Amino acid sequence: MAINRAEAINAARGQWRVFPKDPLSALKDLRKGVEVNRNRDVNWVRVLEKKSSDRRIGVWARLVETPDGMALTLTDEDGFTATAQTSLRREVAKDASSALDALRDNISKMGATIFSALDVQVEFSQPWFIPASVLNPLRREALEALERTRARGFVRLERRQALEPPVPYPEDALSYLANVFNQKAHDFYARHGVKVIAPAYEAVEELGEVSLMITKHCVRFSLSLCPKQAKGVTGVQGQVKAEPLQLINGKEKLTLRFDCKPCEMHVVGKMKTSVANQSRKELQDARSGTPLTFHKTRPKQEFGH
Repeated sequence: MAINRAEAINAARGQWRVFPKDPLSALKDLRKGVEVNRNRDVNWVRVLEKKSSDRRIGVWARLVETPDGMALTLTDEDGFTATAQTSLRREVAKDASSALDALRDNISKMGATIFSALDVQVEFSQPWFIPASVLNPLRREALEALERTRARGFVRLERRQALEPPVPYPEDALSYLANVFNQKAHDFYARHGVKVIAPAYEAVEELGEVSLMITKHCVRFSLSLCPKQAKGVTGVQGQVKAEPLQLINGKEKLTLRFDCKPCEMHVVGKMKTSVANQSRKELQDARSGTPLTFHKTRPKQEFGH
């Protein structure tokens, strides 16, 4: 039975009901002695598919009677408090215990707000019946009031005094990769002891071949041509080298160079003459204060089809 790589992986994960005789034979990167873990716990998979974290602000809620209705007071864990009131025609609930539990459950529903109920206290002289059509707007009003209270009470931390002399930058020379494209950025690095500061690539001063993109994704690794993959394999170790490759798309050619120590792939190329000329024109316009022109459609005479 012939299977592809994706099918073999699904088989190894236990997602097939009927397994081929040798699903691992299609996994060319697996070797004898490699440990493979499989988990078929549906609940465990569902937990992984949910958000890893969702921070909420704890809130204590207190629902009390008023002369003509009731009031809901919310106090968060930072000490901010807000109260919302509503009028109510009192009617005793038929089932006292379930009515109070329903009230607590309803108030605890904070929805998509930044709050989460820590505790709910209902202080009624009698177990009044509170319809959801009255309690829901009251809860929303109290939550909105609490958010406004927090916004008014927000205190911004004071900015720390700058250290003098400034902390020295780890390097004393920066290439175009530092993306220094304005005087403020240049002054910052100079103030921190950088001696040589190259302008950003957009300044059109790097006209030769340079790294246009540096990525952890490695084509050689995807093709099983990574020297690290061959490490320890008898007869293969030392034979695989990280030699450059090329990406070719029509007339476009980009060189791929591999820096195995930090495990990075560099996409190397140079700026086209037309792009360089256009960038110089835009830079000159920006320096002279020429306003930008926005076009609804691509100008044919300037950019072509």
